[in-house]
Amino acid sequence: MTKSHDIADLLKLMDNLRDAEFGCNWDKKQSLKTLTGYTLEEVYEVIDAVETGDDAQLQDELGDLLFQVVFYAQIAKEEGRFDFADVTAAITDKLLRRHPHVFPDGTLNSFANSELLTLNADEVAAQWEQIKNAERAEKAKRKAQNADPSVLDDVPSSLPALDRARKLQKRAASVGFDWQSVLPVLEKLKEEIAELEVEIARGDSQAIVQEFGDLMFSCVNVARHLQIDPESALRESNRKFERRFRAVEATAMHQKRALSRLNEKELDAIWEQIKKAETKGSE
Repeated sequence: MTKSHDIADLLKLMDNLRDAEFGCNWDKKQSLKTLTGYTLEEVYEVIDAVETGDDAQLQDELGDLLFQVVFYAQIAKEEGRFDFADVTAAITDKLLRRHPHVFPDGTLNSFANSELLTLNADEVAAQWEQIKNAERAEKAKRKAQNADPSVLDDVPSSLPALDRARKLQKRAASVGFDWQSVLPVLEKLKEEIAELEVEIARGDSQAIVQEFGDLMFSCVNVARHLQIDPESALRESNRKFERRFRAVEATAMHQKRALSRLNEKELDAIWEQIKKAETKGSE
C-alpha cells in the first residue's frame, strides 16, 4: 500500500478543516468538551478491532483515534494553550522519565547503556508506580492544594466504573494497602455475597444497591489479583452470552416454537444443549 501522507499532512488537513473562512462548519463548531463523547466511542472501536483480530479495521480505527488527538491539539492551539508538538514532547519526556532502566540519563541517546535492563516485568511495574507517585506529589505542590496529596489523585471520575475500581485498587496496592494473595480476596467476595443476601431478605433497596456495589468492587479485586482485566473478561462473557442466546433463538425457530412460550425448564435444556455442543466443538 502506497503511503502518500504523513503526520504533517494530517495536521495541515486538521488546520484546513477548522479554517474560519473555508473550513467545515461541523468541525469549526466543535470544542474540547464536545469531542469527549466521540473520543470514548473511538477508543471502544479500537478495542473491538483488536479483539476481533481485524487488521484492516484496526488500522482504520487507530487512524480515527489519532485524528481525535490531532483535533484536541488543534483546538488547544487556536486557544493559545498548547499544540501537537507540545503533546508529543510531553509524552516523550514522560516516557523517558518513567523508563530509567532503558534510558538511564533520561535521553534517547542513553538507550542500551543501562545496567538496569535486567529488571523483570514486576520490578519495572513497581518502579513505574514509584515514579508516578513522585510525579503526583510534585503536581499537588504545583497546584498548591490545601488537601494532602494522595496516591488516588488523578484517577478520573469519568472512567468506566470497572476500570476506575481497578485503578483505585492498584494505586492503593502501590503503597502496600493490599492483600498478599488471592485467597483472602475470595473470602472477602464470599462475605460480600452473604451481606447482599441479608439485605435482599430485608428488602432494603438502598442497602441492596450498596452491597451490590461492594460485591462488584470485590470482583474487580479478585480479577486484579489474578492479573485479569475485568472489562475484557466481562466483554468476553457478553460475547459468549450473545452467541449462545442467538443459538437458543435459532434452535427454537428451527423447532417452530416461540421462545416466549417456552418455560424455564425447556429454556434451560436448550441452553445446556448449546453449551455441550460448544464444549464438544472446542475439543
